[in-house]
Amino acid sequence: MGLPRAGPLAVTLVVGLTGGIGSGKSAVAAAFRDRGIETIDADDVAHALSAPGAAGHAAVVAGLGPEFVAPDGTLDRARLRERAFADPAFRSRLESLLHPLIRSEIDREIASWRGPWGLLVVPLLLERGMASRVARVLVVDCPEDEQVRRVVARSGLTPEAVRAIMATQLPRAERLARADDVIDNAGSRAGLAAQVAALDVRYRALASEHA
Repeated sequence: MGLPRAGPLAVTLVVGLTGGIGSGKSAVAAAFRDRGIETIDADDVAHALSAPGAAGHAAVVAGLGPEFVAPDGTLDRARLRERAFADPAFRSRLESLLHPLIRSEIDREIASWRGPWGLLVVPLLLERGMASRVARVLVVDCPEDEQVRRVVARSGLTPEAVRAIMATQLPRAERLARADDVIDNAGSRAGLAAQVAALDVRYRALASEHA
């Protein structure tokens, strides 16, 4: 189930962190980092690979055309996102260009980890078939109305737009059904920290068992 180990120093246990938009994945990842856990965010990897001069940028321009390059030379992310949201075939083409590069870079970074376990943050971990690449699936959860409230507050999107994005993700019930572990992020920071601490202890024990 876990990612292939790249060598004798590769991390023992890879936990995949996911959750719906506005569920608080970044806050949970930050809480684990505060405890010294190594983390990789797939979105950060994608952004780095899409920068001018990087492999992903070149692949998108070659595969989809220069019209997706902004005047400053960066990829026009807003245009790509809008087109991908409206056109599933285009989204598949875009993903076929970027996902192999992203997965390769994730594997490279995981191979450099030195802790007993590490966290891989992938917003669409379950939707894009990447769950088989991790040992455990950790879902961050909160009520859907709270998801909408958070995203509206931080992004300025309308509630209707947020719910349209949510409709492209797995339903909350299905996401929870496929989780190995769940963090309830509807409460206080203290409550979140306590859940993170407990899971850190659990994952360290699991990593020790499988070392």
